[in-house]
Amino acid sequence: MYDKLKNKNLFNMDETIASAIFEGKDYPWEVLPEIEEFIIFLGAKLDPDIYEKRGENIWVAKSAKIFDSAYIAGPCIIGKNTEIRQCAFIRGKAIIGENCVVGNSTELKNVILFNNVQVPHYNYVGDSILGYKSHMGAGSITSNVKSDKTKVTVWYGNEKVQTGLKKMGAILGNYVEVGCNSVLNPGTIIGSNTNIYPLSSVRGYVPNSSIYKRQGLVVPKSVD
Repeated sequence: MYDKLKNKNLFNMDETIASAIFEGKDYPWEVLPEIEEFIIFLGAKLDPDIYEKRGENIWVAKSAKIFDSAYIAGPCIIGKNTEIRQCAFIRGKAIIGENCVVGNSTELKNVILFNNVQVPHYNYVGDSILGYKSHMGAGSITSNVKSDKTKVTVWYGNEKVQTGLKKMGAILGNYVEVGCNSVLNPGTIIGSNTNIYPLSSVRGYVPNSSIYKRQGLVVPKSVD
């Protein structure tokens, strides 16, 4: 049921250090409440030749580049060759993969970033999972709490799928491109290889290999 929303159809599990957290879970929102505990469990097992501990429950790959003005709270894991740029604000409960970019004034909280993810300019990403090689354009954000503070649902066609969570931002599959200054509303799930136009307000499930132009106008990508 709801097969296109399942983890196996959204993510490349070979492209994250956190693949074990997805085991036994069908849907991405089932993972979000377990990120904090999983980081502490995984961090204790990381190879000290590759990762160094830089504070309470903070593990940073020795090859990562961390700007002096970046703020990092634990628990957190930062992968190999990742760049955490000036004034980045990592509030904890963050697994940041290899070869990622967390940019100027970007804020992260309770997230998993697969390898090669870019959130490079003024992004907020909270209670979200970003798949392999996904990219959020400048100023694009995930909104993770509904205005009426009720539990988040995912619109899947004409159906509402219950998540049971009060906080859930966006789920991006592999190779998703989010245009500048877009808002991904609570419970947004975007299938792999999909592009979101700039200045979009996105809600619910967006199919893979499509172009989101505006609400109600989503077209399949052309195949050359």
